[in-house]
Amino acid sequence: MDELIKMVQEKTGIDEAQARGAADAVLGFLKGRLPAPIASQIDGIISGGGSTDATGGLGDLANLGDLGNMKGG
Repeated sequence: MDELIKMVQEKTGIDEAQARGAADAVLGFLKGRLPAPIASQIDGIISGGGSTDATGGLGDLANLGDLGNMKGG
């Protein structure tokens, strides 16, 4: 989680508390929108820093790309 917070800080220029809030909001949003088997892996990815299953799971969260470009429906 610290790595994600640092990345948010660097990309946005906001302080750590704001970056933590932003990261929590995005992760909560993703958990609510993703299929349950994938959503349940998010905490493991954040704490472990990588994939949580033999098929590759979500992989490294940092490799999800620019979340600012996501378009929801």
